[in-house]
Amino acid sequence: MEELKVKTQDKPASTREIFCLSGPLHLTAVDWKNFHHRRSVAASLVQGVYILERDRQQNRQGPQAHAPPWWDFFNFQLIHLLVDDVDSSIFGAVYEFKPLAFKNKHSAQNAPNYVIAFRGTINKSDSRSRDLKLDLLCIRNRLHESSRFQLAMQAVESVIAVAGTSSIWLVGHSLGSAVSLLAGKNMTKMGYSVETYLFNPPFLSVPVERIKNEKLKHGIRITSSIVKAGLAVAVKGHHQRHQQANTFLLLSAWKPYLFVNPADHICSGYIGYFEHRKKMEEIGAGKIERIATQNSIGSLLSGSAQSDSGPLHLLPSAYLTINLSQSPDFKRAHGIHQWWDPSFDCRSELHEYR
Repeated sequence: MEELKVKTQDKPASTREIFCLSGPLHLTAVDWKNFHHRRSVAASLVQGVYILERDRQQNRQGPQAHAPPWWDFFNFQLIHLLVDDVDSSIFGAVYEFKPLAFKNKHSAQNAPNYVIAFRGTINKSDSRSRDLKLDLLCIRNRLHESSRFQLAMQAVESVIAVAGTSSIWLVGHSLGSAVSLLAGKNMTKMGYSVETYLFNPPFLSVPVERIKNEKLKHGIRITSSIVKAGLAVAVKGHHQRHQQANTFLLLSAWKPYLFVNPADHICSGYIGYFEHRKKMEEIGAGKIERIATQNSIGSLLSGSAQSDSGPLHLLPSAYLTINLSQSPDFKRAHGIHQWWDPSFDCRSELHEYR
């Protein structure tokens, strides 16, 4: 259906930016114990960051701003903006939950006190250049070197210092998922496990998922595992492999929520990544896979495996949710709106590293 356009200060706004036209209006009463409700709220708060930046670009202020309903509806308050130091774009936000807004305080149990949300790439002239540069850093596994990520980590550490980790959510979409994922990994290494929601997180590897022949796909994965395990043994000494294994085991206690769409080649690699680990255990090749899953061929060949950051997409454990609904095109498959669709159909599974 062709999107309507709403004029604001002579600037067109897509209906997808306006909460009352495309938001999860069905969530009039949030059950914070309900996984689907939590997913929908988390995605909406990420959308709030997208619209904050669009409001800034379009100079929409006060009553003309479209962003506030995306958090007001769920009784959150915006308490801090995260602004990129290079292009001055808004890339993140810190929200505080206001449970007193509820008549029944018990209905707010299990709600987060704070949510730190990060948007993905916005393909508009005011933000495109900076976002694409960060996308490239992400592909090269150098996102941790960017000033945007450093600002994000400062925000996460500041909120944790005030509130601890049991009442905080980290949420992000696409590039913002990469920021949340890396921040979550860092905090876990520091001894803090933060509840994390990652929508369409980039899987930075060869897109094997796009191969239709299942036998060929399985064969490629087995070969890749054997090559990675062999390279790791050849390139890394025993002490380094042992240290890496300990770090991976430490990270396994953190179980972020991953939301992926099979039609989105940016994130669909996580489906095969976790399914292949199960199959390798089933055929008795678990020892090989436990070494392989900690490494990527690119990092082993380039020597970047020496970096403490490690390949971003390699995760020991995760709650993986796959969207089983049909997506008409890549834009919909990668978009944030799918994650609060009331007709959402999915399959979820916990994958744990043992």
